[in-house]
Amino acid sequence: MAIDTPALVIDLDMMDRNLRTMAAFADLHQVKLRPHAKMHKSAELAKLQMAAGAVGVCVQKTSEAEALVAGGVHNIFISNQVIAPVKLARVAAMTRQLAPLGGKLAICVDSIEGVRRLAQCMHKGQIASSNASTIDVFIELNVGQNRCGVEPGRPAVVLALEIRKHPALNFAGLQAYHGKAQHMRSAADRRDAIVSVIEAVSQTRQLIENEGITVGLITGAGTGTAPLEAASKLYGELQAGSYLFMDADYAANEPATGQPLFKHALFVKTQVISVHAGHAVCDAGHKSHAIDSGMPKVHAFSSRSVLEYTNGGDEHGILKPAAGSSRLPSLGSMLWLIPGHCDPTVNLHNEMIGVRGGLLKGVVERIITVDARGALT
Repeated sequence: MAIDTPALVIDLDMMDRNLRTMAAFADLHQVKLRPHAKMHKSAELAKLQMAAGAVGVCVQKTSEAEALVAGGVHNIFISNQVIAPVKLARVAAMTRQLAPLGGKLAICVDSIEGVRRLAQCMHKGQIASSNASTIDVFIELNVGQNRCGVEPGRPAVVLALEIRKHPALNFAGLQAYHGKAQHMRSAADRRDAIVSVIEAVSQTRQLIENEGITVGLITGAGTGTAPLEAASKLYGELQAGSYLFMDADYAANEPATGQPLFKHALFVKTQVISVHAGHAVCDAGHKSHAIDSGMPKVHAFSSRSVLEYTNGGDEHGILKPAAGSSRLPSLGSMLWLIPGHCDPTVNLHNEMIGVRGGLLKGVVERIITVDARGALT
């Protein structure tokens, strides 16, 4: 397989397996699936997920949404706060662009000011185009991430009442995503965290509905906790994204009861370029994979090829035999690294190389463009 190194490679057989596994899981629990496309940043893969049953995708940035819309993805949720008027004008423009195509754009809010700014830009866009399109708005709750999100309870009610004042805004429900819980290693810790989330979200929904306002949908969850939100009967939509590629960090979690089993599908192919006493060096440094969730793991095809990857800087990786092993790879050997965190790793590459038939003997089937690479605005 003539792939120059370092290169980002997708094992298409494993990816397809993950795709089917998550689609079957969502069907079993009768919940919608809206994967996070910020993970792969690819219109092709977003459409593949929707063809397999996903209702749409999530993104975090306005420019990510624009890149996917340009690639033919027409149901997108910006699950983040957008405050700058210039960005909100772009959001309004996308809403008008998607409406005639039967598409839909949704967005999060967590402040009165954010609601009013969004409404103002939507109103300006309607006047300029004579198009009375509306946008679905979700109130983001702070359920433990302590990042964006209004506090559960009365503060969320105040926002729902404000949204209802603006004709261009459609209150669509609650965004309740606990990012920190995704990476709690213990299944019990993840369960306890989500039990608290479910209680807070349920109480908030009741308070809003006491005001005569319907909470249409509760959305959230990630690959680490999806079985818990799905079993709650409170969440109507799951936002898991990493399941498609399954990085090393998620694989380190203790499996929970009812958790689907996903396989590694994303790899950095690398070549050994130097060998010395006690260590070898490969050509994939941290310019080719993100290290925020730790070093990548060297994919072991057998128990004889167990290696530990350590940081060698921008362009190099240092390879050492794992405990109990003394074997080093030979000069010129090809190795496969499992990234610690798939999302920022993908963002380092212009394209992903799709291989069918296995990493060792497979063939390149297609090149998948990372359409939203560098889409940070």
